[in-house]
Amino acid sequence: MRQFPVVVIAVLMSCALLSGQPARADNGPAAPSLPGNPGPSPLQKWIDSTIPAPQNLGGDTQTAQTALWRGVLSPQTGDPIFDAWPADLGALHPGQIIEARDVTATAATRMAVPIRQAVLLKFRSTSASGAPSFGTATLIIPAAQWAGPGPRPVEVNALPINSLGSHCTPGFQLSHGLFDRPNTDLSTFLPSVWLALGQGHAVLVPDHEGPLMAYAEPNVAGHVMLDSIRALRNYLPAEFGASRYVAEGYSGGAIASYAAAMLLDEYAPELSGVLTGVASGGLVTDYRDVAHRFNGNIASGILLSVTLAIAREHPEMLRYMNHLAQWVATSPVRDICGDADGPLGVVGIPVDVAAEINDPLDSPIAEQMYGTLDLTGRKSGAPLYIYHGSIDPWIPLEDAERMYGQQCSRGVPAVFRVVPGEHLIGYVTGYPGLSDWINARLRGEPAPSECHVPH
Repeated sequence: MRQFPVVVIAVLMSCALLSGQPARADNGPAAPSLPGNPGPSPLQKWIDSTIPAPQNLGGDTQTAQTALWRGVLSPQTGDPIFDAWPADLGALHPGQIIEARDVTATAATRMAVPIRQAVLLKFRSTSASGAPSFGTATLIIPAAQWAGPGPRPVEVNALPINSLGSHCTPGFQLSHGLFDRPNTDLSTFLPSVWLALGQGHAVLVPDHEGPLMAYAEPNVAGHVMLDSIRALRNYLPAEFGASRYVAEGYSGGAIASYAAAMLLDEYAPELSGVLTGVASGGLVTDYRDVAHRFNGNIASGILLSVTLAIAREHPEMLRYMNHLAQWVATSPVRDICGDADGPLGVVGIPVDVAAEINDPLDSPIAEQMYGTLDLTGRKSGAPLYIYHGSIDPWIPLEDAERMYGQQCSRGVPAVFRVVPGEHLIGYVTGYPGLSDWINARLRGEPAPSECHVPH
């Protein structure tokens, strides 16, 4: 049973040795240690004694940790709007526009309906730790006039990015040519954008993993989602300053839409009433539960990708990576898109093979991170629509049901739907009810509530 990691190590090492990408020059934050973590297992000791640490880390512990943090970041795209960190970020307000670029020519090639304009917005946002950061989002305006009540409404669509590479984001893909480092995942979810545009809605597509590509980090995702709304209202106040907005997302995108709802009141209270509803499908709310379910099975590639991505925003995690993990995390793996991180799990790599502490998913550092990523203690600042596949084998239905009950008990107008199918099919079967709910919110109809909470 303990022999299969040796084969995995050989495969991953050969992949890691392909790495020749330079690290970013950004200064990494401090990575304090957390007492109480267990020592390495015999397998982990063997890995570190057999595989040397990457030579480019060197120096003292803090220097090595900073070098490792730089090394695990996604390589730059070559496009400054995604790569460049403005020097005066701290002087800007969240949602303040940094740059805007017309991307109609490239975005139109991916649309199934005529569009009037597409604009890539870069704006000030906030990191998971509260430091000044930036975000990007693409505004797409249909050619058709809006015939409904009030100003043209906006659907804030958090597409599932599920990637480690900055070039995998909707913003990069929609602003570059079809064959410029394509991400095949994007085409799977674009029909939801087309359907919204076909109804006359504008669509705002945030790159919700943030500039460090922190896949599944909800604090970053929620900040970027809310700041993208602020940015649009700042950029085109006459057209969208009085619009109704709805945020939606599925799976990886659901983390972002859900986080926007949970962080609304504390991070962007002025958007209360502007964000008229939030919809999330196939939603992860309990990171502890999902991590244990994914570990060592066919979903392990996603767990390992998420762990690396979250460590970009929480570098204290990096000191618990062993030498093998350091090699792989600084290899071309750090630039993969979502269509690659899933297949990485086919061989069922447990997270233990990448750690230097025994039982890492139940360690003090893991408990600290579960708490940091848990938003269930908050009250949603907007009405909710939650839907979930009836036989989803990956994301537990009961976790979403529990969150729904918690929000109901706090007085949030909420609807919960169990739809036919597993995780992927649930995305399709859940759309009709979702679309009706979104359209009603954007028409200004009061949000329904199906909560049944004892008084």
